[in-house]
Amino acid sequence: MAFRRRTKRIPARTPGELDAMQAAGEIVGKTLQAVRAAAAPGVSTLELDAVAEQTIRAAGATPTFKGYEGFPGSICSSVNDVIVHGIPDAKTVLANGDLLSIDCGATLDGWVGDSAWSFPIGELDLDVVALNAATEWVLMEGLQAMVPGNRLTDVSHALEQATYRAEDKFGVSLYIVDGYGGHGIGRTMHEEPYLENEGKPGRGPVIQEGSVLAIEPMLTLGTVDSAVLEDDWTVVTLDGSVAAHWEHTVAATADGPRILTRRY
Repeated sequence: MAFRRRTKRIPARTPGELDAMQAAGEIVGKTLQAVRAAAAPGVSTLELDAVAEQTIRAAGATPTFKGYEGFPGSICSSVNDVIVHGIPDAKTVLANGDLLSIDCGATLDGWVGDSAWSFPIGELDLDVVALNAATEWVLMEGLQAMVPGNRLTDVSHALEQATYRAEDKFGVSLYIVDGYGGHGIGRTMHEEPYLENEGKPGRGPVIQEGSVLAIEPMLTLGTVDSAVLEDDWTVVTLDGSVAAHWEHTVAATADGPRILTRRY
């Protein structure tokens, strides 16, 4: 889930706390895999939400999103022009050619994992294939800046520069969604600081060994602008263009970035 707030400091977690966060993150990864396996033309996003909740609870965790500020689902299910925070429902039925973004959180022993994954339902248009591949690549490139000694906006800048390079690499025009980004995470899902997906380097709090951020680029094929629907959750592109969203919870360590939400 995306979030926005300013902070003065990024907390540092102990090695044991990072292990606990990874345990939560691995449940998120397993849940995303289960949802993808169930996703097919004719399946509703509400059915996928049930798969997610069952998977999370069977692992001994609780769905972080469910009830969060009134959100009704265990996942955010965002289809095509929905950027983030899509509410699972019985009326949203998947079709061939859809790009589906699933954002999921799990809480285990008081620690939270948060991750998002966009994937195809059947065959996608080639420009949407490129968008999705580029967004994943931007995430993996940008998170390389999550190292001790860097500052918060070094990650923002890395994501932005990776987006520019991805346009040439994947042969597609990309737009960074304005006003949404990543966040700190730990015992609650949304902690300080807010992480922009673009910006000048060298600003904000210093990343410490053990600092953790949820890093989540959101890119579209047509616009940086978005709107929130009447449900007060669903964020859509203003021009109806397709959006992709990828996210990992990442810790800064002496050995480099440690992804806590891997999907094995």
